[in-house]
Amino acid sequence: MAFLNPSYALYFILISLLILPSSAQNNAFTPIHLVAPDGSARAAFIPFGATTTNFWVKDKNGVFRDIILGFDNHTLYQSDADGHPYFGPIVGRYANRIRNGTFTIPISKNASGPNKFFVPRNEGNNTLHGGFDGFDRRVWKTSKVSSNSVTFTLIDPAGTQGFPGTVVTTVAYSLQRKSTWKISIHASASAKTPIMLSGHHYWNLEAYQESQDLDSHFAQFQASKFVATDGHLIPNGQLTKVAGTPMDFRKAKSIGTSIPETAEAQFCGTGCVGFDNCWLFDTVDDKKAAFSMWSVKSGIRLDILTNQPALQVYTCNGIFNASLPIPRKTTQGGPGSVYTDHSCVVIESESVIDAINNPEFGVDQIFGPNRAYDWEASYVFSTMHN
Repeated sequence: MAFLNPSYALYFILISLLILPSSAQNNAFTPIHLVAPDGSARAAFIPFGATTTNFWVKDKNGVFRDIILGFDNHTLYQSDADGHPYFGPIVGRYANRIRNGTFTIPISKNASGPNKFFVPRNEGNNTLHGGFDGFDRRVWKTSKVSSNSVTFTLIDPAGTQGFPGTVVTTVAYSLQRKSTWKISIHASASAKTPIMLSGHHYWNLEAYQESQDLDSHFAQFQASKFVATDGHLIPNGQLTKVAGTPMDFRKAKSIGTSIPETAEAQFCGTGCVGFDNCWLFDTVDDKKAAFSMWSVKSGIRLDILTNQPALQVYTCNGIFNASLPIPRKTTQGGPGSVYTDHSCVVIESESVIDAINNPEFGVDQIFGPNRAYDWEASYVFSTMHN
């Protein structure tokens, strides 16, 4: 059994007092609607998973479009009746994959050292997004709401999914002027534990109006290296240069037309075509755009500023399952149409994947009483005119 030191016990008590009483809690699936002070953006969130269900910004003609994927029926976020694609939540306690569902503290190569921890293997022999009961599966408490912001809080007790230490996490979503969405994630732990969090948002900047692929979606970001992985997308400890490969987005290019070029190297796993990879930014500067993506058809552009050192990009490879197709939201042409492969992009600002099993990356993802976790990003939307 883990025991809190006095200062952290007091901290958790204070957090509990700040949280609204249960009688005032929103239903887990009842949307909380926010509007930017200047009306430039609108969004909706639910406490289940601290999930973003809708996000509206204006296209080049001044018409609002809902550009984030999700379910119209919010109970589907929990039931898995239409699958579990991680539509729009905060993922954790450790985002992405953990090799063999094991790690040590202090970290060691492939958990070869002492003091080993075991977490559920929910993707083959590996752990994905924190296990079977990750942060995306929890009902977060709504601790603060205003017309343009909402804060959710989650207490993750020690031992949950095998992770040591009790972790208190807050995520604040704020819609600001000039179509800016600010996300702040902070976490504190009672004992040393790995923490890596991110928002798992699926984007289609056309809201599926002009096309059903990513050919008109362009991206650019300064990353000279990406994390090399095996056929199960588990890092092998090597960093690969993007030069001369389809992974090079240092100059703007179409995401969609680049997808077929990945087939030979199978960057996104055995038999996979597309992107599902982690890039390391050449520099980390939260005052400048680290990642940019835009649609030449809708004119909607997204620039992401973040304090995170890496970026996972997933081009919805395999999102379509013929036996269980996912209907699109009505704002995106559903439910008569379904989400198809290579028709959307997931952008995850985060730390370097599975660094807890790869000391050679030189990234410290162990947090505790003397070291808090801090994640910041601003998603700035604008319009481009041809």
